[in-house]
Amino acid sequence: MRVKREVFLTNFTNGSDKMKIGILTAGGDCPGINAAIRGVGKTAILEYGMEVIGISAGFLGLINQEYVTLDENQLSGILTVGGTILGTSRENPFKKSASFNTIDKPKLIRKHYNELGLDALVCIGGNGTQRTAALLAEEGLNVVGIPKTIDNDVFGTDVTFGFDSAVWIATEAIDRLHSTANSHKRIMVIEVMGHHAGWLALYSGIAGGGDVILIPEIEYKIETVAKCLKKRAINKKPYSIVVVAEGIPRPREMSAAQYIGNGIKELTGLETRETILGYIQRGGSPSPMDRVLATRYGAYAVELITSKKFGRMVCLKGNEVTSVPLKDVGGKLRLVPNNDPLIEKARKMDICFGSGS
Repeated sequence: MRVKREVFLTNFTNGSDKMKIGILTAGGDCPGINAAIRGVGKTAILEYGMEVIGISAGFLGLINQEYVTLDENQLSGILTVGGTILGTSRENPFKKSASFNTIDKPKLIRKHYNELGLDALVCIGGNGTQRTAALLAEEGLNVVGIPKTIDNDVFGTDVTFGFDSAVWIATEAIDRLHSTANSHKRIMVIEVMGHHAGWLALYSGIAGGGDVILIPEIEYKIETVAKCLKKRAINKKPYSIVVVAEGIPRPREMSAAQYIGNGIKELTGLETRETILGYIQRGGSPSPMDRVLATRYGAYAVELITSKKFGRMVCLKGNEVTSVPLKDVGGKLRLVPNNDPLIEKARKMDICFGSGS
């Protein structure tokens, strides 16, 4: 029988003999957030006897004082659930807004943090969230960040949770488009998310058997894409799959898929259809890999707190969960390098990235 470990902690800001920590989730939702909340909460409660406060709607919850105490029962059964039980928002307390234009929001957050008696704050989110977390750390809050996003573009970590789930979803969609493309002998253009990073398009494109993959990091020419597709048609390839990242350069008034699809039709005369996968990539139950990664991240965040290592973001380096300073993360993007080994291997398999003549 496992004996619950007794922990004696003293001299914390809340004046009690146990630590009190807050958790918030900010930015866009993605699969695995609840798994991370569970990882933080269960480790904090069961291993260290901490009090855990869930903060609603991201940083907006700290501004509006919307909190709930989380116990172990509330953390049970959420591992497989998509979204976030705490809710989220894109509120940036360091950006002026009409609704709070006369209020110093960072000062208000610091005031409510102290009134709540928090010893630390765990911020689960992507680039914007980690940047805000770094600024709050500069304001004197004890902050630990956990990186999440389907875009996989958070600087300082090899991978974010949410990415693997999105790759699975996008790959399944591409798999299904193969059937339609083959049946009608046409070109299918599928647009996936990723903002300014091409990780999702690269991985789902290769996993889904894409013939052309266009990502923001590699300069492309529509003429090169058209040449590749015409060559496939001449070589009796009955259909082609084109995977496009939403962030590729294009006119603002068009989606990436529409712009590339129109260019292909104009230059090749081949029948072409476009599909925008959209928000379905961010929804639903997390993949097993994301459940494990989010749990590891959450548990390690608590270890940082107990060691009083604040102002840091949990990260993955190789297969080791470790941490990096938040100040080194905020405002930076992790983009696909042009010499990424996966790109080099894909080129050797005649996958077109739209570059060259």
